[in-house]
Amino acid sequence: MGVGGLAHRLGYTPRHLNRLLVAELGAGPLALARAQRAQTARQLLVGTDLPISDVAFAAGFGSIRQFNDTIAEVYALSPTALRASRRPAPATESAGTGVGFRLSLPVREPFDASGVFAWLAARAIPGVEHASADHYSRTLLLPGGPATFTVRPASGGLRLEAAPAILADLGTLVARVRRLFDADADPVGIDAALASEPRLAASVQRTPGIRLPGTVDPVEMLFRALVGQQISVAAARTHLGRLAAAAGEALPSPAPGLSLLFPTPEAIAEHGGSTLTGPATRIANIVRIAERLAGRELTLGYGDDPAEQRRVLTAEPGIGEWTADYVSMRVLGNPDVLPTGDVALRTGADRLGIPDKPKDLADWGRSVSPWRSYASLHLWRAAAGKAAPMRKAS
Repeated sequence: MGVGGLAHRLGYTPRHLNRLLVAELGAGPLALARAQRAQTARQLLVGTDLPISDVAFAAGFGSIRQFNDTIAEVYALSPTALRASRRPAPATESAGTGVGFRLSLPVREPFDASGVFAWLAARAIPGVEHASADHYSRTLLLPGGPATFTVRPASGGLRLEAAPAILADLGTLVARVRRLFDADADPVGIDAALASEPRLAASVQRTPGIRLPGTVDPVEMLFRALVGQQISVAAARTHLGRLAAAAGEALPSPAPGLSLLFPTPEAIAEHGGSTLTGPATRIANIVRIAERLAGRELTLGYGDDPAEQRRVLTAEPGIGEWTADYVSMRVLGNPDVLPTGDVALRTGADRLGIPDKPKDLADWGRSVSPWRSYASLHLWRAAAGKAAPMRKAS
């Protein structure tokens, strides 16, 4: 989407959008896009054996000359010199993602990788995802077509094996995986801020570098949250697996444990009523929301304004405050959410000696702002004992 199209979708003129971005981030949309392309190119240069010309186009550059000039300006090195600076990556076995690319994804440490992998494994949808304590694989529909990928923990971060349908999707896939694992969080700063609250200090010491899991698909996350309301993790997984089997598109080239794409809103609108079980009102609301997403009357994306996204979602029948807060945490990576209505979160607060009544808990939450989402993870972890940090949503 071009700058003009993005501005139109947000309800701004291109000039006003440029002013807002410069005021908030110090750079306009073109400069930010250029920086993102440069960062993606660097990851591919040092993390893969792709030919340099392929790296240029996978990162979104329109020409080799533009690519060379940008890399030289941003990194003060030519692409060839930047690639020569990399450390050899260890070989890994493929987990059924087919022929593709292998990349090292650096992650800021400390990094509670085991917590994220355990959380993903507990909620893996059969056919769409396959996961264990030390790997996570899934299917995903990207702009160029279906993709599969596998992520494993590695020294200094993560190891990604990616098989996109087209080379141009590789940069998008890398960015979404980094979001999924909250790879760009500032764990040192977050831990220091949370540990300054005495009742959280021991939890931070036990689990340094706790991460807020993101999502590789914002719309999928909304449906997972809707289906997972008021039921257990195991029950949500069963319902979502049934929905995927009935409405998910078959993967053109199935891999071990991976055979389906998560259903589109159109497919959920068509099959959800006959596939989902539970209260009739809830099913009707899910189908109606699917219809509105399919018709573009309702949209959801990584770039949404948090307050506006919450307002839009809670205006929809069937989407309450908990769901909107959870989506904000997972889709936007909003670091400052404390869902005080969550029973498990309040249980964790009580175990840590923190006020557990919603109003009192909200008042306490101001002491850990702007990192209330990460504080929430510690409270969920306390409620679950040794279990993964999130409670029930899928």
